[in-house]
Amino acid sequence: MSESQKVAVETFRRLHAGGCFVLPNPWDVGSAVYLRHLGFKALATTSSGWAFTKGLLDDAPTIDDVLAHFRDIVQATPLPVNADFRQGYADEPQAVAENVARCVATGVAGLSIEDSTGNAETPLYDKQLAVERIKAARRAIDASGTPVVLTGRCEVFLMRDPNAFPIALERLAAYAGAGADCLYAPGVTDLSQIEAIVKTVAPKPVNVLVSRPDPKLTLSALTDLGVRRISVGSALARVAWGAFMRAAQSIATTGTFDSLGEGAAFAELTDVFKK
Repeated sequence: MSESQKVAVETFRRLHAGGCFVLPNPWDVGSAVYLRHLGFKALATTSSGWAFTKGLLDDAPTIDDVLAHFRDIVQATPLPVNADFRQGYADEPQAVAENVARCVATGVAGLSIEDSTGNAETPLYDKQLAVERIKAARRAIDASGTPVVLTGRCEVFLMRDPNAFPIALERLAAYAGAGADCLYAPGVTDLSQIEAIVKTVAPKPVNVLVSRPDPKLTLSALTDLGVRRISVGSALARVAWGAFMRAAQSIATTGTFDSLGEGAAFAELTDVFKK
């Protein structure tokens, strides 16, 4: 563990200890640098947001490519970086552990392991296997001597399962017991359900995803519920893509260049990146 990673891990753990912080998701080095410029205290990668920059789907990049991306984001700023490590790029616990050790070695301050299989017929790993996968990740982190924050993710809300809430509660509690430091069920938006998740896994911190406008999901409201961490997933990347697509479509369909007036000022970008 380098001195810079040691400081980043300590900082990241302090951020989880009280209050609530926003953990924005840059998709490349430039966006990471700009988010630091705005004063955010930590960053998280976005697997899909980064894959889009390669012209790929979320599950297409290899683990070697992903680990290289983590290193790039870690080296871009001194901020703690949480790695979106999807399902650990393996199914069996031992392989997950080996990959987690490689992830820790990139310099990240945290990483997440999700229970989504990528298989439409069986979208979630069997609960016991999912628990064993979290335990394996925990053992790998402990063996590394680098106490990065392990986030256990339950993806059931993203599956549109009508029983998502009780399934998520049960699984997140099990992942907490298996050694996850932080718990996360992307897709939950109901405030009462979020509050129940917070209470179920307390005192361990909970991450909530806010990926689209929702007047009830604000920093102050989620803080009041006891949420410790808010991430935005691929949302910032999709906002950037949206602006690019609208401008390009306007040029293609109208033959005019009026949409370019909405771009960021060259001088402002130069000011950020020269520092």
